[in-house]
Amino acid sequence: MATTNASLIWNIANLLRGPYQPNQYGDVILPFTILRRLDAILAPTKDEVIAEYKKTQGLGIDPFVVLKSKFSLPFFNTSVWDFGKLAADASGLADNLLDYIEGFSANIRDVFEGYGLPKLIAELDKHDRLYLIVKEFANVDLHPDRVSGHDMGYIFEELIRKFAESNNAAAGDHFTPREVIALMVDLLYADKDLELTAPGIVRTIYDPAAGTGGMLSTAYDHLVEMNSGAKPVLYGQEINPRSYAMCKSDMVIKGQSVDNIYLGDTLADDGFSGHHFDFLLSNPPFGVEWKTQQKKVTDEHEQLGHAGRFGPGLPRVSDGSLLFLLHLIKKMRPVRNPDDKGSRLAIVLNGSPLFTGGAGSGESNIRQWILENDLLDAIIALPTDMFYNTGISTYIWILDNKKTAQRKGKVQLINAVDMYGKMRKSLGSKRKQLRDEDIKLICQLYDEFRHDDGVDEPALSKVFANEAFGYRTITVERPLQLRFHITEDTAEQVFAVRTISRLGEADQQAVRDALTALAGRSWTNRDKFVTDLKSALKTAGMPKPGAPVIKVIWATIGQHDPAADIVTTKGKPEPDPSLRDTENVPLSEEVEEYFTREVLPHVPDAWIDHDKTKTGYEIPFTRHFYRYTPPRPLEEIQKDLRGLVTEIQAMLAEVGA
Repeated sequence: MATTNASLIWNIANLLRGPYQPNQYGDVILPFTILRRLDAILAPTKDEVIAEYKKTQGLGIDPFVVLKSKFSLPFFNTSVWDFGKLAADASGLADNLLDYIEGFSANIRDVFEGYGLPKLIAELDKHDRLYLIVKEFANVDLHPDRVSGHDMGYIFEELIRKFAESNNAAAGDHFTPREVIALMVDLLYADKDLELTAPGIVRTIYDPAAGTGGMLSTAYDHLVEMNSGAKPVLYGQEINPRSYAMCKSDMVIKGQSVDNIYLGDTLADDGFSGHHFDFLLSNPPFGVEWKTQQKKVTDEHEQLGHAGRFGPGLPRVSDGSLLFLLHLIKKMRPVRNPDDKGSRLAIVLNGSPLFTGGAGSGESNIRQWILENDLLDAIIALPTDMFYNTGISTYIWILDNKKTAQRKGKVQLINAVDMYGKMRKSLGSKRKQLRDEDIKLICQLYDEFRHDDGVDEPALSKVFANEAFGYRTITVERPLQLRFHITEDTAEQVFAVRTISRLGEADQQAVRDALTALAGRSWTNRDKFVTDLKSALKTAGMPKPGAPVIKVIWATIGQHDPAADIVTTKGKPEPDPSLRDTENVPLSEEVEEYFTREVLPHVPDAWIDHDKTKTGYEIPFTRHFYRYTPPRPLEEIQKDLRGLVTEIQAMLAEVGA
């Protein structure tokens, strides 16, 4: 029924042919569908609402409070118009329709502002399409007695899908593929079957980058399918006014509170501050910089720390994906007691959050905090070419603040990159789709918590301890050994340094004369070279050269020489910055044992600067599932080459003939 009605409504768009392109049909059909549905919902109490509204005029009373209390309506319309009356007055339709829209309460009127309906009405009227559209919608019966909220939800979702497909490549800006959402929801509800099938269960579901509401709708539908008596309560925030309007429309149609969808920038303006939710899911923008939100985000990080959303750290400004993840984690409902199963979240991210940033970076610190708090449950690698606006690799992260006993302290990686079917027709960058059997297999791998060794067959699932992703970055130092030899070229290099070039004219001449006096000589001991340099400078008229001047000269002239004496300060060798290196030592290994085994055999004079050691975390997903493919035997390659040469010679012979 839902699909049929959606098709009938979409067919009204045929009236738009000519002035409008197919990718613009949704701009008209979606707002008029929600307008007609609201008209049908409010019809039974229309006259009473208007009468009560008139009573409140001039009394200094907020009509919204009165009408909401008396009629138990989350929104209302105080205009005398409805679709029947509008269709009956063609001459004044544009003005009457605007008056009708203005009659809605403010908490629903912003939906039509998001659609840009006033401007749209003017355009439709100009092209002589407004009356035709209103007349057709007036004949569509969307009364709740004939079309339930559940069926109306499906109708609107189908219309949004048609709108997204008609926009083709632009669809990915506000539309996540249905099968990806279905997989996320299946994983989100995993291990919760008994809890979610309890009679009258109430669960809150939240999406901070809600788009058109596709994820919230799928989570709602799936929970209702599992338990018809369930009462999902949906919350969402969206920054784009048009997408916000679509999302809020969908929620209103489903009977959700109109105040649960918030228009605003999630990172800079948390619309649900202090709220916590049972289930959270999101597909935030991939690789989008957060420069415009930087001040507010940084202030929250520095002033509130872990009391705010971004306490664990801040990623680089070029990619805000991990900020959305931290925001979601802060919104997870805390575990209240031992029997509480906690909160779960699912988020789609690109590959960057897995490994970008070395030890001590914001990204690494965020991963460290997540893993050390045992929040990360699983990561699923999706096939490429799954999304409408990008073909890059994407991953679903599952987080849980109350893992089952089996999964505590562990993370499951599922490699689903080869689980897909090719689409008959591409939609933007989307060329692949998850089939039902693919989703079933992924969920089965998750449920089994399987660990494949990948020896005989390619691994599909692996399980690791949280610590397996941690490492220590140690700084390996080697002694400073310098040889000093002065030539005309080295003298010019010294004068190119700012410290020397800023000296007075007399001091510069003294440095030049001193270097000329020392030209042609060589030293393999720094202290001896410095002694001779100071003596030459004194002779040249610079009796007390500053320490910075001396250091610049020897540092510029000195060249590494393993045969030179080791430079020491207070008996300890100085490190050579040019030979400095780092090594990543897994947390599972002792640093000294690793150093002795992997470093000292190659550089026996090296040592570790322990003051510079940092702890880092990364998730090298691809490396864990890599399978070495040996090259073909040389004989086989040579055989193929000889065959090709023979073919080429035969072709040349034919040409020559």
